[in-house]
Amino acid sequence: MREILGRRRRLRFRRSERAAQLGAALTCATEWKWPVLPGVGLKAAGGRGDRGRGCACPDPECAVPGAHPFDPGLLAASTDERLVRWWWTNRPGAPVLLATGGRAPCALSLPAVAGARALVALDEMGVRLGPVVATPTRWSLLVAPYSLERLGDLLYSKDWVPSSLRFHGEGGYLVLPPSETGKGQVRWERAPHSGPRSRTSGTDPRPGSAAPWLPDVEAVVDALVAASTSAPDGGSRLAY
Repeated sequence: MREILGRRRRLRFRRSERAAQLGAALTCATEWKWPVLPGVGLKAAGGRGDRGRGCACPDPECAVPGAHPFDPGLLAASTDERLVRWWWTNRPGAPVLLATGGRAPCALSLPAVAGARALVALDEMGVRLGPVVATPTRWSLLVAPYSLERLGDLLYSKDWVPSSLRFHGEGGYLVLPPSETGKGQVRWERAPHSGPRSRTSGTDPRPGSAAPWLPDVEAVVDALVAASTSAPDGGSRLAY
């Protein structure tokens, strides 16, 4: 009897978890107008003791297991409610991927230790932050859309930009909560919140909408470079 009850609890938990991922995808696509698509996900568990942490893609040495587009490809990212529902109805456990750039948010990511240090520094500076996505290994700060030219101008003045600092702009993607990848659970370190448009500190992607408020990239890039440079490895190791 205990075994049957345990199975039922696990089944209810999985259903709740899958409903949460569909809900998150729909919120991004329909309320915030952020284009999303399902990630490749993880292999199904093969039996007792097998946690099934490997990527479902054909690459046995995938560097970002479960956390990347596969089928459909990144260009299929959409805000269409019917398509989003169809994707997650057929693949309810798929990670939620945000296609960054264009009218959608961009992001900057760095190793988790450096990310925590950067948030402390930004809070002390009084910088208003937007959503922050956390995985066990990396933290990502969502920012207002930026162009590669604009980013290049910002970075040109830096003496050195650590290779562990990554930029998710046009043609990029980011895994959003409550997804699970081979690196672990994805969560909000700073939850999305809405706010008024500001000419100096950030923008709302859609003024008057429920879309989360986003800071401009200029407001955070210096602190992220400094935090990555002062990391224990000097910011030279690219940690996924």
